[in-house]
Amino acid sequence: MKRLLAGLAMLLHTALALAVSPYIAGERRPAAPVAEQMAPLAQRLQAEGFTVVGRHLPPRLAGHGSLIVTDPALLLAIGTAGGAAIAGAGIRVGVRADGSVSYMNPDYWYRAYLQQGFGAAQPAVRDAAQRLARALGAGAPFGGDVPEADLPEYRYMFGMERIDSGKNVLQRHASFDDALRAVQANLGKGLGQTAKVYEVVLPERQLAVFGVALNDAEQGEGWWAGTIGADHEAALPYEIFIVGGEVRAFYARYRIALAWPALGMGQFMRIMQAPEAIHATMQRLAGNP
Repeated sequence: MKRLLAGLAMLLHTALALAVSPYIAGERRPAAPVAEQMAPLAQRLQAEGFTVVGRHLPPRLAGHGSLIVTDPALLLAIGTAGGAAIAGAGIRVGVRADGSVSYMNPDYWYRAYLQQGFGAAQPAVRDAAQRLARALGAGAPFGGDVPEADLPEYRYMFGMERIDSGKNVLQRHASFDDALRAVQANLGKGLGQTAKVYEVVLPERQLAVFGVALNDAEQGEGWWAGTIGADHEAALPYEIFIVGGEVRAFYARYRIALAWPALGMGQFMRIMQAPEAIHATMQRLAGNP
């Protein structure tokens, strides 16, 4: 019996050891307005080789924000992988007015977004993780645990969408350039009460991604992220991306679940209208201007 219990304990330990969390806590800073917190963090990140491409200050999530950076080696890996991997071009750093700092765990997000290409990209992922830790600190991981083997084909539960869901495709344009112009124009108009947070374009790969602020007072991120956990600042902003002539956005039952994997079904039901609301907004951004 003791051997059986010891064996079960070892199996449990192994399973936990192979689980990955979506976020890592950084070094806490003195309290200050979010915009003021971002300046020294940006300097630290730039000193470690990252490029700042955007700042997100959600108007309906007071005291919460995110800083978005890119990394040249990761962009190269993303371009090589192609497809939906472009959604991972922006590395999100969560910032809070109380001084809390967090950031997306590269090991978690790139296992999901790079899928079979993760193995080849792993040296770049590890290097980026080490430099993020030097710039921001390396505290405890948080946000839930997902077995690393599940991340390439992750879904919240049976019947829900994965990374390759057909619902992701919003619009097909005649060319990559047409798709790019359409999204740029529609974000410029602020359709659906949106705003551009960042833009990353890999023209030689015909890939692009935009961070999108969802500012609708009733159905935007202030409502749904505020309902399920605004402490996951590094989950935002949401993305719309382009692959060739296709404009895509992850369906929210995948994207939100990936960012909040510990979310209970009861919590998910409280924002049950969010996936279709986000999808409708992204469709407006994807259409012909």
